[in-house]
Amino acid sequence: MQSNSHSEDFYSRFYEQLEASQNWPGLYLFKFIVKSESPHLENLKSFFDAKKGTFSEKKSSKNTFTSLSIKIEMQSPDQVIDIYKKSSKLEGIIAL
Repeated sequence: MQSNSHSEDFYSRFYEQLEASQNWPGLYLFKFIVKSESPHLENLKSFFDAKKGTFSEKKSSKNTFTSLSIKIEMQSPDQVIDIYKKSSKLEGIIAL
């Protein structure tokens, strides 16, 4: 129970930072680190409209991890936070 309120406090502060840091709608850069063998990389990509975003993938030197960057126009801070909340449910995904 306590972790839920903690995460809601985090997202509330994050919302305020997003509101103050840029104009909406606007481009937002998401960055994630995923274990290369993770089946969730494709799930993560499915959260975004591939036609509207610019995707960039880079493998680590030992191919253990894949960094995924997505630059995409988002309509509001709520839309950004929704993506982060969905990605947090996927095992082995680290949001930066």
